[in-house]
Amino acid sequence: MNTGSNEAGEVAVASDGSQVDGTGPDGAARDERGLGSRAPEFVKARRVLHLSWQVGVFALGLAVVVVGIVLLPLPGPGWVIIFAGMAIWATEFVWAQLVLRWTKRKVTEAAQKALDPKVRRRNITLTVIGLVVVAGLAGVYLSRFGIVMPWRIEE
Repeated sequence: MNTGSNEAGEVAVASDGSQVDGTGPDGAARDERGLGSRAPEFVKARRVLHLSWQVGVFALGLAVVVVGIVLLPLPGPGWVIIFAGMAIWATEFVWAQLVLRWTKRKVTEAAQKALDPKVRRRNITLTVIGLVVVAGLAGVYLSRFGIVMPWRIEE
């Protein structure tokens, strides 16, 4: 890494041409951060403090993940909360960072696959067929039983 000057406005440059501030050689921002702890440096410098920091991050992430798991069968954003807990863990643990990277990659692949014209056409066709079947069943039900209000108002 080239850190040749202390003057303001200059940027340290790595051997591959990328800048230390997280931008690549073309100046575009890189979203891939290195693996490892994101704890402040004064916390990393002290072993006991760093261990207690990790225990706290794990406990907080665990609490958030448990809330997400509880919300899975209930109406609510269960999966979003679970991934939020994983993101909390990913601030400190490499295994969580790897899981989140894998999940992001799979979600991106699924989104690209869903935007494929053949897949979209198939999904639209299946949706239309399903709506026609539901409308037909509703028509048969209404022709047989009619619309009956669930209350009786005597006039």
